[in-house]
Amino acid sequence: MADEEVALYDESGQVSGSAPRSRMRALNLRHAASSVVVRDSIGRVYLHRRTVTKDVYPGLLDFAAGGVVLAGEDPAVGAVREVEEELGVAGVPLVDLGPVDYADSQTRYRAFRYVTTWDGPIRWQPEEVAWGDWVSVAELVRRLEEEPESLVPDSVAVWRAVLHGWVSS
Repeated sequence: MADEEVALYDESGQVSGSAPRSRMRALNLRHAASSVVVRDSIGRVYLHRRTVTKDVYPGLLDFAAGGVVLAGEDPAVGAVREVEEELGVAGVPLVDLGPVDYADSQTRYRAFRYVTTWDGPIRWQPEEVAWGDWVSVAELVRRLEEEPESLVPDSVAVWRAVLHGWVSS
């Protein structure tokens, strides 16, 4: 597999260049990524387990599909590409919830957040997703509070307030 060219972003959220994915990961360079939460028509969220071969947070549970924004790629286009690749969700509008920033010792990026509603079949990308199922927002928030180590920390950080808002409504 070729080393993808990833868009690099500066602290103000603007594109500042590009680098091969391997270099971005090795040096923890600030980049951008899409983050798409898939809900069904009754409000549940699709929760999936990342494969153990993922380059960050392998084997953890995630409730957002997504990935790096490629060099020259619009973040919204990247979000459509990622949710279709990972979960087979296609042909539905993504609602833009705005960007937020995230950083830890493994990754630093601007998260472009989207939500969509999907009642069709979920088709996992075997390289990325090992398991998945629908959960209520209340159950997901319970896991965030009681089992935080089981979930991907960046998704928790960039979506926590939104999830709490959904469970309250």
